[in-house]
Amino acid sequence: MSDDPIEVRKSKRDAFLARSEEPYARCFESDAHVSELEERYANLEDGATTSDVVRIAGRVMAVRDQGKALFIVIRDATGDLQLFCRVNVLGEDAFAQAKDLDLGDWVGATGTVMRTRRGQLSVAPERVEMLTKALRPLPEKFHGLSDKETRYRQRYVDLIVNPEVKEVFAKRFKIVAAIRDGAIKRGFVEVETPMLHPIPGGATARPFITHHNTLNKDFYLRVAPELHLKRLLVGGFERVFEINRSFRNEGMDSHHNPEFTTFEAYQAFTDVHGMEKLTRELIQEACLAANGTLQIPYQGTELDLSGTWTSRTMIDLVSEAAGEEVSFNRTLTELKTLANHYQISLQDDWKKGKLITVLYEKLVEGHLVQPTFVTEHPLETSPLAKKKAGSDDVTDRFELLICGHEFANAFSELNDPVDQRERFAAQMAAKAAGDEEAMGFDEDFIRALEYGMPPAGGVGIGIDRLVMLLTDSPSIRDVLLFPHMRDESL
Repeated sequence: MSDDPIEVRKSKRDAFLARSEEPYARCFESDAHVSELEERYANLEDGATTSDVVRIAGRVMAVRDQGKALFIVIRDATGDLQLFCRVNVLGEDAFAQAKDLDLGDWVGATGTVMRTRRGQLSVAPERVEMLTKALRPLPEKFHGLSDKETRYRQRYVDLIVNPEVKEVFAKRFKIVAAIRDGAIKRGFVEVETPMLHPIPGGATARPFITHHNTLNKDFYLRVAPELHLKRLLVGGFERVFEINRSFRNEGMDSHHNPEFTTFEAYQAFTDVHGMEKLTRELIQEACLAANGTLQIPYQGTELDLSGTWTSRTMIDLVSEAAGEEVSFNRTLTELKTLANHYQISLQDDWKKGKLITVLYEKLVEGHLVQPTFVTEHPLETSPLAKKKAGSDDVTDRFELLICGHEFANAFSELNDPVDQRERFAAQMAAKAAGDEEAMGFDEDFIRALEYGMPPAGGVGIGIDRLVMLLTDSPSIRDVLLFPHMRDESL
């Protein structure tokens, strides 16, 4: 017989077929999950048996042979349970087949509930059925940093052998549900907008390009849903949101994946301050849903998400960090000199606003630990935000920073079509100068604004990063079921 474990398992599969038995069942009508049995029989005494018959299914995770008795641990979606198999109950043939089970096989068991003398809740099966024969053995040592790449690439195996991974995703589902429920509770309507855009817009980012054969036209996977959502405000919706994918053809690292999930919401008749309140409350509700507390650890740092959060202007923060004024009062030459001092690579077409932004990113961003709303971003780097009243230099915009990373971006929405046309033109000039992240010129969006969009606030929250934060996960790959990976070396 072959020593190859896959070939050995294939032989067992063939043996089922030779006996006219199906190694891949069509169905199994279970009537209980492990967690339900644990709750239902929590008070069952050690050594006690019942006459209660249950049907339960799961994956074989351990087999212990004790001669006339066989202990099989199965795992379903809710936990692990022991099958206490006895030869005098199953019969010789069925018992022998049970002993021949491999780790990873799916089985269904019908039997009575009992608790062993050692206190282990069990099912004593009268029948064990093969549901799926696993041909590939589970890895013996799958846990640990050395196997990170394999775990991400083969998430299906990671979920099987590392139960704590499933717990992360269980929290993710609670976080998304809490944000959705919180928005709906506040009167927002959930909508769906296109993934294929004729013009890249809604954010400054490098897009993915695809081609529609029938129209013989290139389209872009959306970088953000913003412009379509704001069209709905023009159409008369007052509060809309979407939880869905966006795509950016950029780098991959611990906080970036080419496709990612965002929550974007737009509310008529409010502004950036209304978005601060909405953002804080939704994140607090999501944190409570996932953790039951607003005091959480993240990679060794204790965070307090309770109460109201600090709000600071970008100019105040970067001036404080630099130890001198960093503002639009400085000359372009002075700001470039300061940037050179901090070894920032400059581009010739950068104006004051861009220089202030890159100085902030260099000196401040990575040092903001507790939740902080960084406000009043330069107009030059905020092409969709309304100018701050009385200023031609900064906008009514915030980014939420926690542990040195951005978690939300919001502003008072620009609804002046003349101003928006000028901003789009500036973006096109930047694109012509080589900026691959600059937005396109969306003439239809201008037309929509010309029909009149009410004053509004809008916010985008990065769901993947938020899940990282609320599950204490170091990498975005830890919170994506199937993260993008480089090609596997075979």
